[in-house]
Amino acid sequence: MMPTDAALRMVEPAGAILRSAEALFSDARGFDPRTATRTFRVAASDYLDPLFLPQLVARIKVEAPLCPIEILPLSADAHYHAHLAQGEVDVVIGNWPQPPEDLHMGRLFGDEVVCLVGQDHPAVRRGWDVDGWLAAEHIAPTPTHPGARGVIDAHLDSLGMARNITARCAHFSLIPNIVASSLLVLTTGRQFCERYTAQLPVAVLPCPVPFPRLMYYQLWHARTHHSAAAGWLRDCVKAVASSLRKE
Repeated sequence: MMPTDAALRMVEPAGAILRSAEALFSDARGFDPRTATRTFRVAASDYLDPLFLPQLVARIKVEAPLCPIEILPLSADAHYHAHLAQGEVDVVIGNWPQPPEDLHMGRLFGDEVVCLVGQDHPAVRRGWDVDGWLAAEHIAPTPTHPGARGVIDAHLDSLGMARNITARCAHFSLIPNIVASSLLVLTTGRQFCERYTAQLPVAVLPCPVPFPRLMYYQLWHARTHHSAAAGWLRDCVKAVASSLRKE
């Protein structure tokens, strides 16, 4: 048996209706994490602290053991506004220079911008100035879409500067391993970088260009703002972020 074109067109709207009904009936019964079976969906960037998502999943599975959890990528292909509006995602976690104003927002933490380099990088011994940092070979995440600028390069643009990016990687969590075996420089938040200093031959150096702090947020849609289950999830996200910041 093969679905007709009409049936295929019904799949997405039917899915949205079922997800809305799931949330509606869950909240109508009241949300008890010990017995709930609601599916939680979180879209997140891997720019976060590498311990964040594992600890979030662990916390949810301990406190709401019957609730499935799906961690979804945050990329150009993930139209998170639409996914939030349609109930396909409960919360989006990431960092933006200016978070979207049409979504609800909760600040998680701010982080200092630093550089991660291999222990054999010349800057570990000699240090560097602005010109030396700009001229060094940098690695950066692959743009989410053609012409896209990340937080680091957008700020450099505003200063009339450009760094020498010679490598890009779509998987941010792999970049520290690449840095450890090369002379490439990763510029990002201190909390992310310092997780790797005990695992890899890398060093964290101050960045000679002043940057504003990286700000990480969770975003959610008005449709779930008063949902008891979604509110519980957002509280979990906030608690995990707070616990990591104290380490």
